[in-house]
Formats: sequence, structure tokens, C-alpha cells
Amino acid sequence: MGFMFNLIAVFIGIALIIVFTAVLKYNAFISIFIVSLLLAVATLPLGEVVPVLMTGFGNTMKSIGLIIILGIILGLVLDKTHATQSIARSLLKFTGKENSGFAIHATGFLTGIPIFCDSGFIVLHGINRSLSENSGKPMIFMATVLACGLYSVHCLIPPHPGATAAAGITGANIGQMIMFGIPVALAASLAGYFWCRGLNKKGFRGIKQNARSEALMEIKDSLPPAFRSFLPIIVPVLLLTGRSVVMLTHDYERHFAFKALAFCGEPIIALIVGIMLAITLFKKINLTVVNDLFESAVGKSGVILAITAAGGIFGTVIKETGIGDDAGRYFASSGMGLFIPFFVAAFLKTAQGSSTVAVMTTASIVSPLLGALNLDGNHGILLATLAMGAGSMILSHTNDSYFWVITKFSELEVKPMLRVYTSATLVMGITAFTAILALSLFLL
Repeated sequence: MGFMFNLIAVFIGIALIIVFTAVLKYNAFISIFIVSLLLAVATLPLGEVVPVLMTGFGNTMKSIGLIIILGIILGLVLDKTHATQSIARSLLKFTGKENSGFAIHATGFLTGIPIFCDSGFIVLHGINRSLSENSGKPMIFMATVLACGLYSVHCLIPPHPGATAAAGITGANIGQMIMFGIPVALAASLAGYFWCRGLNKKGFRGIKQNARSEALMEIKDSLPPAFRSFLPIIVPVLLLTGRSVVMLTHDYERHFAFKALAFCGEPIIALIVGIMLAITLFKKINLTVVNDLFESAVGKSGVILAITAAGGIFGTVIKETGIGDDAGRYFASSGMGLFIPFFVAAFLKTAQGSSTVAVMTTASIVSPLLGALNLDGNHGILLATLAMGAGSMILSHTNDSYFWVITKFSELEVKPMLRVYTSATLVMGITAFTAILALSLFLL
């Protein structure tokens, strides 16, 4: 097939995914898989269609399948042991009621590292409501700063499915994704916080405040110690970061300590360590309860794994069409570099709502172009993958399920949410991308 035919076919495929998932609300896995199959039939020899689909599925699952499952297990255990509540209360003691907005924002950022943003918001919204009532801060402010803290890490840092899947598709190092992604996410998170705080100082005139709800059930006696609650999050991050640092040492295999750190810093091992530390937070370890948590996590991971695999299939099909080499020559001469993955992800996110689908689809589209964009080195791949995550922040609005989780659980109206939270996600995405461009000055 000719280049123009393949290029048009790919664009039609992207448009179909958006229509199926955003307009018709069809299942994301089925939508992406069917489009991948149609694209493969239209652009590849029939004898290669099935092998390419299977290769895309298998390679994606091999690289990130276990990481997603283990990440979900860690999040559920932290929820069940009330570790997130312990972290929130410890931060509030440090900041005081006057800074309760920053306290819940920091809680969202920290607990959002292992927990999905929608799950994290549901877990923390009761504490957030209590903080709002006791501090006098309006719920629109408290809800959006919590949402921004959770959202920043969800879009950029593994083991979240979008970032993890994108790393699997592009070949980015997951340890480096975390090491460089955390400061980028922190910049985006703080930008979202100060944006919401600035709007709060101007006043939310005309916004109906939430009615006072029932008092939050006191669970102080059942909370684990704050230090131990932080460990299941901090230790895996340190292990993953340590591995990335050790791997820069050419002769690290000659030192047992370095080899041991490199092994423990493997994403799967680091998450297992985090899970083991989280399990110790139970006052009495009940194997039945732990097993039920594991079973629930495996069940919840099924949908995410399916969508992730479909994204891998779509990317493999696009790669096999060969349009990357020809299109890459144009993009390479355009000098747009990191702007390509950022804008593609931002368009897909705004159009269809899911950050996970947006970043995975972008990775599938852009991965074959990385060489032509002069981003095929280790640092180039890393920054391109982070740029996709930054783009997937823009814009969270009414077609995003997370938008509705925040709105409904906080009993807020849509108009103020669009004004405050949606505008904050635009600021966050631009800030994250600006931070990535700054990093590129030193890494590329």
C-alpha cells in the first residue's frame, strides 16, 4: 500500500476510536481492538494480520501486565488498612487548619502515587469534606485541590496504567519515568493548587456551597502510625530510583550491593516490597481478608489490562504500516520534537475524555516516529513519554469519568467545576510540558 493510503487509514482509525469511545460510549477495549483489526486488514498482507495482533498483545502484557496488577493490589491494601487516612491526618497536623487545602492537596499527591485518581478521591473525599467543614474552606476549593494532587501523578508516573503502558510501548525506562516524572508531576500539581487558590481568593460568587453532611466517622483508634503508612509508598519509589542510578554505573555488576539494589529496584520487585510493607499495617493479618483483597485487585485489573493490551495492538499495527519512516522525515525537518507527543495526547484527551486511552493511543502513534523526531535515545524516549503524559492532562471536562467522580462526591455543580477544575487541568498540562522542555535542555 502507498504512504498516503496508510496515513489516511491511520487517521481514520484514530477518528473511529474517538467516535466509538467518546461519542457512542462503546467499550474501549472492543473499540480499539476492532479498529486495530480493520487497520491491519486494510494496510497489511492478510497472512501478517493475526501474527501482528498477537505480537502487539503479547509484548504489551509482557512489559507492564504484572506491574498494573501489583499497583492495584498496593492501592487496595493501603485503602483497607486506612493508611491514606493516617497520611492525611499527619499532614494536617503539620500544616494546621488554615492550610487544610494544602494538606489535602499534598495527601492527594502522595497517596496518588500508588492509587488511581478516581479511587483515591473516593477514599479521601470523606476526610476532605470534614476538613472543609472544620476549616471553613469552600468545598469547590477543597475538592479541586485534592483532585489536582491525585491527577498530576496519575497522568505521569508508573504504576498508573497510562504512564506504564506508554512506557511499555515506547520502551522508556520505568525507573527513570518515576525519577524524572515526580518533579514534573510536582510542578504540575503545585500549579493546579495555586490556580485554584487564586480563584478561591477572588471568591466563588454565585456558586452554591455544599450542604453540611453527616459527621465523618471517627477512626482514629484504627489508624496505623503515619511513618509506617508512608513506607509502602516511599520504599518502592526509592528502590526504583536507586536502580536507575545504579544502572548508570557501567561496572555495577561487579558489586554485590549494586546488583542487589538493581534487582530490588525492578518495578515488579519494588511493588512486591511495597505490598509486603502495606500488609504489615493490618493489626492482625487475616489471610482470608488478604486473599479477598488480592482477588478484588485481580478482578479490577482485568479491564485496565484489556485496554492496555488493545493500545499495544494498535501501536504495533501502526508501526507495521511503515508510515513512521516517511512521516518522520517531515516531522524531523519541522523541528517540533517534543511538541508532537504533547499535542497529540492533548487532542485525544480533550476529545474522548480518558487520560489512559489518550496516552496509550499517543504512544502507539508517536512511537514509530521517535527516530525521525531525534527522540530515539534513552533520554529522548523518556521525555517524549512524559510529554504524552503532560498532554493527557488537557482538558478534563464532562467526557471524563474523573470529572464526574469529583462533581458528584463533592455535591458540586457542573459550571463551577468547569470554571475551576477544568481550567486547572489546562494550567497543569502546560506547566508539566514546560518542565519537560526545561529538562530537555540538559538531557538532550
